[in-house]
Amino acid sequence: MVYGIQSTPLARIDLKFVFCSLYKDDQRILVPLEIMRYNDIIILDCEENMNNGKSYTYFSSLPAMGLRYDYVMKVDDDIYFRYDKLAESLRPLPRQDTYYGFVIPCDSQDPFREYMAGMGYALSWDLVEWIQSSPIAKNKSEGTEDMMVGIWLNEGNRGKNRFNAKPAMYNFPGSDIPACAHDLVPDTIAVHKLKDRERWFQVLKYFNVTSAVNQSKLYHL
Repeated sequence: MVYGIQSTPLARIDLKFVFCSLYKDDQRILVPLEIMRYNDIIILDCEENMNNGKSYTYFSSLPAMGLRYDYVMKVDDDIYFRYDKLAESLRPLPRQDTYYGFVIPCDSQDPFREYMAGMGYALSWDLVEWIQSSPIAKNKSEGTEDMMVGIWLNEGNRGKNRFNAKPAMYNFPGSDIPACAHDLVPDTIAVHKLKDRERWFQVLKYFNVTSAVNQSKLYHL
């Protein structure tokens, strides 16, 4: 919902929810209904997991799907991205050999320090194609997924263009790791750790996301 109402003239942004193979009866009904209505689902040939190869399967499968983008992102489902700010941030960057996100550790500003946090990171399309064909990535597909992406790129001498999106990407104020969090700010690209409805409400209220709602006799807001 919060992405369906967003658009930007700066870029085409396609949002997809990524599943491994469906195995529950209700999934086999509800997920196709979602696809029919919104066309926002990718289903991979894997067993659902977090750190046992799903991210590798995701990146390595995309070229064979006939897709092509300037950048591909992997993002958590407890993060709110603002499309305009994201597009503004990516627009001046190289379209080749680019690795972008929130660098770990939290108190570092050096994008070459370690790796980009799993809250949300972007790879240029050539890196996605490289992952598809690289034995480095294939043979090290399991492990903490965001860390493994950094390892692939380092061992493959890839991702020479690295960009840290701090302080415009951050965890929700007061989250469990203080160095990763700060107050909400107008130039935000993304806020992470929205673990409950109250946090979502606070963020959406701060950015006034319902300001464009049309007036109507059907409701009073």
